[in-house]
Amino acid sequence: MILDAIDAGLYQPGDRMVESELADRFGVSRTPIREALQRLETQSLLNRDGRSLIVASLDHNQLAELYTVRAELEGLAARLAAQHAAPEEMKLLRQMVETDRGLVGDAKALARANRRFHRQIHLASHNRYLLQQLDLVHRTMALLATTSLAAEGRPELAIAEHDAIVRAIETRDGDAADDALRTHISLAFETRLKLDSQRE
Repeated sequence: MILDAIDAGLYQPGDRMVESELADRFGVSRTPIREALQRLETQSLLNRDGRSLIVASLDHNQLAELYTVRAELEGLAARLAAQHAAPEEMKLLRQMVETDRGLVGDAKALARANRRFHRQIHLASHNRYLLQQLDLVHRTMALLATTSLAAEGRPELAIAEHDAIVRAIETRDGDAADDALRTHISLAFETRLKLDSQRE
């Protein structure tokens, strides 16, 4: 609930999280809000600022560390998906790529579709322990206020990269799937660094 709101951009890094305001926004009592805030603090998604909790932000080193781990885990997920994905899962991944071509020009919709696409690869790996680790990485990705898909020319390239990942999974080529997904993450990181440098 709160994490989804951060992911949707309703709360940005540095924003103060006030229990009473969150309870009003979500229409629940303060107890589940307090418990959710404690969980997010434990996961380093919120930081203490005196007595207040604020949405955490990632510095350059943390961002690099996050993308390094993400590339390793996502590459492994693609490799396992090439080995274990059911024909129906492959068909769904292919449909996602084709549908996403129609979203070029809408960065927010494309970002949501991108998360669904990656999640589908995670599921197709059929490895519950890998899914748990990827879930943690993707929770932390919610702290990134902007999407690399907002960069000019990036959406078309990202879809072409998704296409290459799916082709490798369809042909059961684990090495190619791993490599294609690692390349995709690396290029997304490079784009994010460029976006960040332009804002500074």
